[in-house]
Amino acid sequence: MAASAQNVKEQDVPSATKNAFKKAYGDAKEVKWEKEGVNFEAEFEVGETDQSVVLDASGSILKVEIEIKVADLPAAVNNYIAKNHNDAKIREATKITDPAGVVSYEAEIKGKDLIFDSNGMFIKEEVDTNEDKD
Repeated sequence: MAASAQNVKEQDVPSATKNAFKKAYGDAKEVKWEKEGVNFEAEFEVGETDQSVVLDASGSILKVEIEIKVADLPAAVNNYIAKNHNDAKIREATKITDPAGVVSYEAEIKGKDLIFDSNGMFIKEEVDTNEDKD
C-alpha cells in the first residue's frame, strides 16, 4: 500500500525535523518537503544527485534514498524486469538505506516502483503515485 504524500511548507515541518535535516545535509539545494503519514520527507539535490530523506517529528532519520544510474543496480534486478515485465525500460533507479544500514533498491518502470533487496531479489511492487510529475 503506497501512502499518499502531501506537499508541506517548510514552516509546517517540526523544528527538530528541520534541524536534524540541516545538520545531516547542510549542502542540500532545492529542498521540498512532503508529509508521509506522521513522518516528513525532504527531497533535495546534492551536487547533481537527487536524494530524499524521511525523518520523524523528533528528527530521527528513517530512510535515505539516493538516485543511482540504472547500470549500478544489481544484475538480478535487470534480469527480473526482463523476465517479468517484458524488458520494460527502467526510468529511474534508487538506492535506499534504512537506519540499520540495510540497503534495498527501487526500479521505476511505467506506473510501478519495484522494490528489491541488496542482492537484487524482488520484494514487492508499489503503484507509482508520482507518475504524472515527470
